Amino acid sequence: MSTAASSDSRGRIWLSALAGPGTAVEGTSTVLTADARLGGETARFIAVVPDPANRFPRARHGEVGLEEGWGLAAAVRAVIEADRNGTRRPIVALVDVTSQAYGRQEEMLGIHLACAAAADAYAAARLAGHPVVALLVGKAMSGAFLAHGYQANRILALADDGVLVHAMGREAAARVTRRTVAELDRLGEQVPPMAYGIRAYAGLGLLHRLIEGVSAVAPGEADVERVRAELAAAVVDIRAAGTRDLSSRLTSPAARQGRAASIEVRRRLAEQWDAE
Repeated sequence: MSTAASSDSRGRIWLSALAGPGTAVEGTSTVLTADARLGGETARFIAVVPDPANRFPRARHGEVGLEEGWGLAAAVRAVIEADRNGTRRPIVALVDVTSQAYGRQEEMLGIHLACAAAADAYAAARLAGHPVVALLVGKAMSGAFLAHGYQANRILALADDGVLVHAMGREAAARVTRRTVAELDRLGEQVPPMAYGIRAYAGLGLLHRLIEGVSAVAPGEADVERVRAELAAAVVDIRAAGTRDLSSRLTSPAARQGRAASIEVRRRLAEQWDAE
């Protein structure tokens, strides 16, 4: 595993913190895994981290590219296979991903297949009965978030200004819409789905828990224990709910208020689909 990695990777920081000292960290230079205790059982923690020496230049800063997509899929599928005849352990996706890797090589070699394999593996784990939890500790951007974390039963996030969620980076969105970044930020204050901040995202009802008062970049022992307890509680909630779909994202009070139109559209579509 390459040691030439960015020291400020939030994914790496939280993987190390939650795994605890002495826990083996395995994987590649950009997809790291650790099996560690969580709420009285073993969970698999997975993070995507930067590698400045990545042989694919477009995936050197925490992007999900070809190797990352396939690496995530392999890490999750290994858990599914190992637990096929036993208790399905929790899987925790630690999310700090800047985007999918945009590049000619990636397009030619099938980044759509790599990212789809990762998303499919997470969905397969969830449907097989693994409690899948995503913890947003940094950026959760674009197709990278879809590949790593969005298929989780429950999404948790740290209430930190550096935790951002969106389909497109600010600068790219400004270019596409022919607006300035400042103009987009002002629009985000009026239209929550256009905002980047995690509090606006929480208002859409997609988060299970927004964790306040925790340092995202330099967590202390109390911070780590607080987050570990929240993750364990999310696992308990998943198992108690007994469902393996993502319907909870449409039933929370925040979703009923912030996504009322989406919920109504879904209801009408289902009504038409089921009509004789």
